Amino acid sequence: MIPPHSDALVLFGATGDLADKMIFPALYQLAKGGALEVPVIGVASRDWTLAQLRERVKNSVERSGAIDDSGALQRLLSLIGYVKGDYNDPATFAAIKEALGAAGLAKDARVIVEKPFGRDLASSRELNDVARSVFPEDSIFRIDHFLAKEAIMNILYFRFANSFLEPIWNRNYVASVQVTLAEDFGVKGRGGFYETAGCLRDVIENHLFQIVALLAMEPPAGRDYGAAQDEKAKVFRAMRPINPADVVRGQYAGYRDEPDVAKDSDVETFCALKLFIDSWRWQGVPWYLRSGKYLAQTFTEVLVELKAPPQPLFADSAPAAGRNDYFRFQLSPTAVIALAARVKHPGKEFVGDQRELTLADEHPGEQPAYARLLGDAMAGDGALFTREDAIEAAWTTVAPLLDAPPPVIPYARGGWGPREADALIAADGGWHNLGAGATPGR
Repeated sequence: MIPPHSDALVLFGATGDLADKMIFPALYQLAKGGALEVPVIGVASRDWTLAQLRERVKNSVERSGAIDDSGALQRLLSLIGYVKGDYNDPATFAAIKEALGAAGLAKDARVIVEKPFGRDLASSRELNDVARSVFPEDSIFRIDHFLAKEAIMNILYFRFANSFLEPIWNRNYVASVQVTLAEDFGVKGRGGFYETAGCLRDVIENHLFQIVALLAMEPPAGRDYGAAQDEKAKVFRAMRPINPADVVRGQYAGYRDEPDVAKDSDVETFCALKLFIDSWRWQGVPWYLRSGKYLAQTFTEVLVELKAPPQPLFADSAPAAGRNDYFRFQLSPTAVIALAARVKHPGKEFVGDQRELTLADEHPGEQPAYARLLGDAMAGDGALFTREDAIEAAWTTVAPLLDAPPPVIPYARGGWGPREADALIAADGGWHNLGAGATPGR
């Protein structure tokens, strides 16, 4: 049964930073595509007029890029309404109902929840209990905008649309997996938020864990929402609780001087860890996750390194230096799928070097992640959202680290974080940094 499309969108925090930077531009993109035809009621505590909110929407869209469809912008502005009120005051919700009266208030509502989903397992369960006391699980849409990026969705497609991967996609042939999300900038004035989250909560426990789930999951029984979510949840439940000894936390020089940051802050702006998945397919394979701010480059990448051939038939079959064959999924700044393999040099000798066969997969007209997710939520499609049991299993995995975090290690800006992070992965060939791979194939 196809769920009914929502007949209104109520935006709490309409005068805030998230709405300004992400949601209003996304609504403009939906209006451009003809996918937004319902009232959008902004709710906030500021004493604004409707004209002020509409001006904020217009300025937000302008800052996000050139307005290339003035008609779409006008349609969006005509749909905007505003209710001033305190979220704890029942009168606010009566005013929302009145503002929607012309369209008719839907009997069944959906709620979109922005990450982070709690700070730990206990608070996550409390948040879920509150949401479930009002909404059924299939009406709760927990946003992780990472899941709506084209390059992320392509991981799932590449795995299960091609048969050649399946025979080697397991512990018998995979030596290690590493996932990196690196940024060459700092907290950009969001020190207050980062003090409450840190790199582990902000990036690794959600974004990078989601990538791991897509790489490690078993084939779902079908394309429906529940089948894929079931397999992802199994991955999270199979994750071994992280040993704090397998974690490196770092803090970039000058972080404590950022606005709204404590002078003695122990919050990490860099985190690297080793993870294991205790399943039949992945038993014993180390998964290395790394993310940080003020690193040398900005990129997101997955490297799946394969084991060396079981018998060294050629002298350089298993090179003493460098990597074995691997798959590389570059997710940003450009989307690339690459396979590295050894190729023989011309001549009599059986020696060669490693070459990359690459496929660039650019999407210049890609729909912004928030536009896709807001449109899906209003249509009742939960495929790109996260589920309660998966979130709680993920928090269980990081619980030992939250209970006993190792101290942060200072690191200089513009490098690759603390040296201890290199030692963490040294036994498996070290971290792969963008531009440091095999020679491209010709």
